[in-house]
Amino acid sequence: MSESAERFPLFPLDMVLLPEEVVPLHIFEERYRTMIGECLEQESEFGIVWAGEEGLREVGCAAEVAQLIERTEDGRMNILVKGTRPFRLLRRIEDLPYPAGEVEWLEQDFEADDEELAVEARRAYADLVEQVTDSRPSEVDLAQLDAYGMAATIAFDASDKQELLELRSEQDRLARLAELCATAGKRLARSQEASERAATNGKVHH
Repeated sequence: MSESAERFPLFPLDMVLLPEEVVPLHIFEERYRTMIGECLEQESEFGIVWAGEEGLREVGCAAEVAQLIERTEDGRMNILVKGTRPFRLLRRIEDLPYPAGEVEWLEQDFEADDEELAVEARRAYADLVEQVTDSRPSEVDLAQLDAYGMAATIAFDASDKQELLELRSEQDRLARLAELCATAGKRLARSQEASERAATNGKVHH
């Protein structure tokens, strides 16, 4: 039976957080200042859930405050948070000064049965990173990354990240990640080609 938390703080945002991903947040609303303040005092997690056009999603990602960068006199905060583990929102809790809910922790599967698939996903990821940064990750670094670890460093669309977050099998996540990296690489190549053509007024120089 899966473990659960009954009064888990929630932060609905127009973004998707993945396990292992680090993102900056600016906390300015009073209710969220209260929530993050309690998390800092208790060294506890809170949950980030995507509040998109289709409403609040059921599957979110817990986060911990990795660093308190700044705290102003009026209580606003700039923080870095790191994704930890996925959860499913079972019901909302309305009697706290901030959004909360009963959540069920989702089982984590980090074993890939198909090693060739893992190699393919890491190759597609490395190709994309090299295309963007002109620097390719080493084989040692790649071997230490799971699907979440790779996806956490790429600015995928929220819908794509949500799909990865909801997949319970590492095998499925690796397969989807390989597709996303390949698609992003092709899109970037087309964009670069269009920019080069625009710079030469569409003429090809030999």
